[in-house]
Amino acid sequence: MSQFIQSRRRFLLNSGKLALGIASLPTLSACGLSDNKTPAIIIPDHVRPKFPSGIQIGDVYYGNATIWAQTDRAAKLRVEYDFTDSFKQPKIVSGAIVTNASDFTGRVNLTGLPENQHVFLRVTFEDATQNGVISHAYTGSFRTAPSAQTSIRFVWGGDVVGQGWGINPDIGGMKIWETMRQRQPNFFIHSGDTIYADSPVSPSVTLKPEQSLKPDELRVWNNIVTEEVSKVAESLKEFRGRYRYNFMDENLRRFAAEVPQMWQWDDHEITNNWSASKDLSANPAYTEKNINTLLKRGKQAFLEYSPMRWTTEAQDEQRIYRKISYGPLLDVFVLDMRSYRGANSTNLQSSLGADTAFMGAEQVNWLVNELSMSKAVWKVIAADMPIGLNVQDNFGAPDGIAKTWEAIANGNNGAPLGRELEIADLLSRIKTVKNIVWLTADVHYCAAHYYDNTHAKFTDFSPFWEFVAGPLNAGTFGPNEMDATFGGQVVFAKTPPKGKANLSPLDGYQFFGEVNIDPNNKSFKVEFFDLNGISQYNIELPAELS
Repeated sequence: MSQFIQSRRRFLLNSGKLALGIASLPTLSACGLSDNKTPAIIIPDHVRPKFPSGIQIGDVYYGNATIWAQTDRAAKLRVEYDFTDSFKQPKIVSGAIVTNASDFTGRVNLTGLPENQHVFLRVTFEDATQNGVISHAYTGSFRTAPSAQTSIRFVWGGDVVGQGWGINPDIGGMKIWETMRQRQPNFFIHSGDTIYADSPVSPSVTLKPEQSLKPDELRVWNNIVTEEVSKVAESLKEFRGRYRYNFMDENLRRFAAEVPQMWQWDDHEITNNWSASKDLSANPAYTEKNINTLLKRGKQAFLEYSPMRWTTEAQDEQRIYRKISYGPLLDVFVLDMRSYRGANSTNLQSSLGADTAFMGAEQVNWLVNELSMSKAVWKVIAADMPIGLNVQDNFGAPDGIAKTWEAIANGNNGAPLGRELEIADLLSRIKTVKNIVWLTADVHYCAAHYYDNTHAKFTDFSPFWEFVAGPLNAGTFGPNEMDATFGGQVVFAKTPPKGKANLSPLDGYQFFGEVNIDPNNKSFKVEFFDLNGISQYNIELPAELS
């Protein structure tokens, strides 16, 4: 029993939940509050700044990492790091004072880090109005990006707290975060739908027969609920509250303190299937009907809570798409398929233009140039939506109403039209670039797709793989039909049985993807796991070396 108590105490300390009576001397010394000779001042716990959402590590690449944290008041962020957990030679980086203007979130960029090195973190906040009042240190750790060819393991997925499936204390919360953490990945790609701003969370849900693999049992899903998640998000406070809610899960907080992340967004950060044509006038859940107003508030909250590294250029533009180099074996190209798209439509236009944009010309040109210049063996395109799956916008519309489309495909199985024109242009321009793999989420099941130009209506591209993971903690659906324009072949898919939809995490149909890159033969192994860590499918792709 004593061993369990010590283990539990260690966990609480690491997650920042256990208060110590005296702050550590190195932390106080870093703040100029101790000479290491006199006892530290005892400060009551209720006076100290808190960490309601823990810490995050983001956008780790050559020599760089971003440390994100949130507190509960105006306070100065400090990050103390060392290369051993004894902190005998710590380095200190201070950030700006965080205020209510950013929901008390802040970040600091660490630079000049050695390659492939374990870094230990102690993060603190000092109260901006009370000198010497500092938080307990919130600890974390991560490994920096390599400069030599070494093994790489990373995971990806999307869709968190969707369809009303929130943090269920009966099953230990969002368990999939702990399952991913135990795989000890170098980093995690968050493929979008980081929140579900449009999906209210209620205290309990009685599952319908079609929502369960055990329909003869009375199954009830219980949620932790806060005011902000009890309705659709409309105010900035409610959008922020969605992120705060997710970080109430201790599995996620523990994961985020150890596994660097690369965030992108999709639709549910604002509302379902949003684009410039989104019409909420008939939706009784919304009192704010203006999609641009919701977009402004939702994007602000996303940018506040994402652990993205800010550069002056990116911050001024609020730009989400970016390249992250992770050593000579891997470059990751994080896309933004929301900010520059044309309005959702019938998607049958015959020429390229603003109305057929999905990523937009500027982003496409950036991607083509960066892929062409990349020296990495593997180039991962992190996309928030799949290329060939039919994803309808007005699903369930009455007969006689023309179909509108949310993604790239338009369901006509012919030559490229609409948004397919932009993708056809992109694929033809990058056809000489070797070892490109697309990773995505969005459709709430896991799948492996092979795009084969010999089976396609548009053939001017090199064959490639696309892998779909998710959901992480949301309803499970599928499968979607595959459009034939780019010759997509469904090699594997794990979806609910026929007649079942919106399965809760109780049935285990929650999936993440994992990639392992071998430094010896340069192979790229993809594997899908469920929330219990059980493998569902794997394939090893050989590298094409020049």
